[in-house]
Amino acid sequence: MAARRKPGHFSRMRHSRLTGLLFLCAVPSLAAAQARPSYRDPSRPVEERVSDLIGRMTVEEKFWQLFMIPGSLDDPTHDYSHGAFGLQVRGGDTTSARAHSARIDSIQHYFVERTRFGIPIIPFEEALHGLGAPNATSFPQAIALAATWDTSLMARVATAAARETRSRGIRDALSPVINIASDVRWGRVEETYGEDPVLSSQMARAFVAAFEHAGVIATPKHFIANVGEGGRDSYPVDLSRRQLEERFFPPFRASIVDAHARSVMSSYNSVNGIPSTQNRMLLTDVLRGEWGFTGFTISDAAATGGPTVLQHTEASTAMATKHALEAGLDVIFQSSWEQHRAYLDAFRRRLIADSVVDRAVAHVLRAKFELGLFEHPYANLDSAQYWNGRAEHRALAREAARASIVLLRNERGTLPLATTARRIAVIGADASEVRLGGYSGPGIAPVSILAGLRQRFGAAVQYAPGVPRVVTTYVAVPAAHLTAVDSGRSVRGLRAEYFDNITLAGVPRVARVDDHIDFHWTLGGPARGVTPDWLSARWSGKVTVPAAPKPVRIGVEGNDGYRLWIDGALVLDDWVKRSFGTRFATGTMKPGSTHDVRLEYFETSGNARVKLVWDAGVVDDREAKIADAVALAKRSNVAIVVAGIDEGEFRDRASLALPGHQEELIERVAATGTPTVVVLVGGSAITMSPWLERVGAVIDVWYPGEEGGRALADVLGGDYNPAGRLPITFPVSEGQLPLSYNHEPTGRGDDYLDLTGQPLFPFGFGLSYTSFEYSALAITPDSMAAVDAATLRFRVTNSGARAGDEVVQLYLHDVLATVGRPVIQLQGFQRIHLAAGEVRDVVFTIGREQLQLFDRDDRWVVEPGTFRVMVGSSSKDIRLRGTLTVR
Repeated sequence: MAARRKPGHFSRMRHSRLTGLLFLCAVPSLAAAQARPSYRDPSRPVEERVSDLIGRMTVEEKFWQLFMIPGSLDDPTHDYSHGAFGLQVRGGDTTSARAHSARIDSIQHYFVERTRFGIPIIPFEEALHGLGAPNATSFPQAIALAATWDTSLMARVATAAARETRSRGIRDALSPVINIASDVRWGRVEETYGEDPVLSSQMARAFVAAFEHAGVIATPKHFIANVGEGGRDSYPVDLSRRQLEERFFPPFRASIVDAHARSVMSSYNSVNGIPSTQNRMLLTDVLRGEWGFTGFTISDAAATGGPTVLQHTEASTAMATKHALEAGLDVIFQSSWEQHRAYLDAFRRRLIADSVVDRAVAHVLRAKFELGLFEHPYANLDSAQYWNGRAEHRALAREAARASIVLLRNERGTLPLATTARRIAVIGADASEVRLGGYSGPGIAPVSILAGLRQRFGAAVQYAPGVPRVVTTYVAVPAAHLTAVDSGRSVRGLRAEYFDNITLAGVPRVARVDDHIDFHWTLGGPARGVTPDWLSARWSGKVTVPAAPKPVRIGVEGNDGYRLWIDGALVLDDWVKRSFGTRFATGTMKPGSTHDVRLEYFETSGNARVKLVWDAGVVDDREAKIADAVALAKRSNVAIVVAGIDEGEFRDRASLALPGHQEELIERVAATGTPTVVVLVGGSAITMSPWLERVGAVIDVWYPGEEGGRALADVLGGDYNPAGRLPITFPVSEGQLPLSYNHEPTGRGDDYLDLTGQPLFPFGFGLSYTSFEYSALAITPDSMAAVDAATLRFRVTNSGARAGDEVVQLYLHDVLATVGRPVIQLQGFQRIHLAAGEVRDVVFTIGREQLQLFDRDDRWVVEPGTFRVMVGSSSKDIRLRGTLTVR
């Protein structure tokens, strides 16, 4: 451990020389030792140290050990004199790992040296697929790591990320996301390990174990289910105990019981009507009572107050705080220092029993003692510089990206690219743009797909940007083009009047100037006393059209219940409440002209949205861009169209098709007759029916990390044989959703009147440049007692001419059970490498863990009966089948 350094920017906060010596003496004097409190004595048991420190703390000091936020000491109005659980310390103006580490250390010095008890903070950060900070290695997104189906590779990636994280002094990673991706419309599928509890559990176990071993607390999230009906983020869920136990609990159980995660984050939504932050069944009965969890629980950001403003089950934030801690929540996570006041109120008013508060504080302090922060609170700056962005980590990022790439289609040997391909057209905005996925740092010199292909194929690569993912047909009218009169003077914006009724009646509750009209009021209204579910508003002033180059259409986007006047004429009248949409006035406004404008709006049921829009400055160059791409494809030997989706937190998708005009781009490029390869960039499923049969090959690269461009070039050029497998099901159409491979048997059939019930690409699917044969299945014994285990053995042969990886997958089905069982359920997998012609024996063990079910009496049991044992290359591609009897 590095020697103690000066605290830099915060040196003015240091104690006296004498106090400093008391902190630093390696061998204290007898008098000092006798005077030292127990919590300062590392030789004392942790529980004794925890109890001693809690006994000395005030209520306010206890509260701050239960409050975490992004922050620093830069704002002198923010008072941290009572301490804090921890801070998410961004790098500020610094970009190097060393500078970031020094910044964290300088803040840590304040808490260690300037607060009453010197309790260190736990610096925390996101580390979903690499530390979310500048100059840290960005590995492939979580869903891509799941697509490797390689837990040893996941462990190596997590170990590298944990080293980079720990070396900066960050001791808590708010990762991994281990929610089951039960609906691929959810915008956060990319952050997960997919739809299956077994695959997710094994990936979670590898990730968490690596971080905890490195001395960084892992925080699996979001406990327990973060996606609801319609694939919508944080929607309420109603789940039976058996659904929870068999599908949603396993990744969390594996993280806590097996990998010993010391923290858990709750979710925003409610579970069976109870907000997750207050769900005693989850936070206390299951987590601590059944799983023996001894760490600390934290809320998602701002979720502790959710019952007050979202679920409406609490009258005040103070009471929401009380009930959350009583249910088993420990740490309140908020987004800013100012927000602490509402939560501190519950502590100051003594609404929460001392025993409840002390229990929560004990969970936090125990972690701080176990981390060794009281003895070694600071980082080693040289270590930060050494570990972050190491060449080995960048090489590992490339290895992981290659392993995650899934080949979905490869007709007539389109791939790998022929060595005779001297003209390669690369088309699409995602080819030149590097997107690393949600909760990512910037990466270290990320390599785009275009750059990777140019490095591999040189001058053969020619580029056309094609069409963008997002099509803009209108924009909010900017403040620069709006004017109003306020207090006798002309100002930018429109005069706004807000009413606490829905009829614009009486005197406005609030009058002000809004610089532009683009509002979405959900949790709160536009001003104090005006709620988002019962309001009306009027905006008035003048709008000036740009001088060039064309006439402009003006309109409104939002919930209907609006009227728009231009120059005193009613041009839009949508005053009947019905839905959401965008409407434009039928006429246009001349370039350079100025007009009176008045917009009226009302809302009666919440989720108020209104935007004044026009099409000024919007250029529709789609046809020209597609024509350029088509021309390039015509003069090339092969066309590679890189297409992507947009998604993310609270960015769920109603349509799974490629957005914008990317489908048209693919179809017209393919129509040239040039062999076409489509490369998909995104973290979830994509529908492909309009264009799939027209292209030669389809590859899913997910968000492949900073080395993704080189990794894809390795695959396209044949230097690496793809072997990624889908961790989610790809549907033919959104109408099939939710669609998971491991559903229970239906009461009738799986199909629709106008569509199959089968997926476009099934869970576990992925192609290779070689072929594999399965044979010689043997189950020993084929009949056993419930307490025993059977050995499954079979043979895999690489029957092709190229070396490659195969992901062998073990599935089971309980033929006759007392409760409904999945039609097929993954119970094991192995990724193996075989040279051309090589034969390998593969072995699985089938025991209680694979055979058990959660019965009608809420017990985990292994029932006697017959189990169908299936081995294959995907959930649909079953190559071998046998039976196992449990007596």
